[in-house]
Amino acid sequence: MANISNRTKGICCILLSALCFSAMSSFINLSGDVPVAQKVFFRNLVALFIAAAALIKNKESFKPHKGCLKYHIIRSSAGLLGVFGNFYATTKMASTADAAILNKMSPFFTLVFSAVFLKERVKAKQAVAIGIAFAGAMLVIKPTMSNVELLPSLCGFIGGVCAGGAYTCVRHMGNKGENGRFTVFFFSLFSCIITAPYLIFNFHPMTVKQWIYLIMVGISAAGGQFSITAAYTFAASREISVYDYSNVIFTAISGYFFLGGQIPDLWSFIGYIIICSMAIWMFVYNNREHHRQKPI
Repeated sequence: MANISNRTKGICCILLSALCFSAMSSFINLSGDVPVAQKVFFRNLVALFIAAAALIKNKESFKPHKGCLKYHIIRSSAGLLGVFGNFYATTKMASTADAAILNKMSPFFTLVFSAVFLKERVKAKQAVAIGIAFAGAMLVIKPTMSNVELLPSLCGFIGGVCAGGAYTCVRHMGNKGENGRFTVFFFSLFSCIITAPYLIFNFHPMTVKQWIYLIMVGISAAGGQFSITAAYTFAASREISVYDYSNVIFTAISGYFFLGGQIPDLWSFIGYIIICSMAIWMFVYNNREHHRQKPI
């Protein structure tokens, strides 16, 4: 491992994260008719215990970094809305790959929110890429009243927007020196507190299989969160973020083999190509700009 570059380690971690989140999507579907709020609770409960164990093992503080508490609350609120949107879309849409690609709009909205709130400049070419990616998302959503999946599609898209806001807060807190493991812990604790009242008053009885599937949702989600945190520790976003789109490929494969032969329609495939193409183009563009600005 000593001879492996940090960039390669980052790529491996982000691919592992994509695989974990793909497994999470499959387990969400396999858990059946369990209410979305209940699925979200178990997703974060398992992650809470794993994050707490990681903090204890590394002898790290359970307190936020100075000046970060309000950003944790904003990040957790936006992140929880993003999870609800993604889970609802994953549960209700015929193709889990459609839900996955809508969630992958988050990097584009991270750029938008970073420009608005962190005053980071969005260049003209990046703005064009955001606009084209948005058009690709519309091909997946198919915003007509005859589309029976319009509501879950919109929820999935809004989930991607909220995730973009959450990642902006994570970026800001990272610049302040916040611990990534504590960020995962705080978000998981916040989510469990918010969703717990629903379970207390509206708990939906589950079969043994459903219990197992929801525990696997939590384990997969925790694996994805820790892997993506490690990935961005090893390498900068501009070097590895494009590999996160492998999640859509993994999700499409698992949807076909494990969820009844799911196959996205032609318009969705075109949308995938457009969004992924813009992600790749931005990846190449950001790397060129970085090397151009690098002192010789």
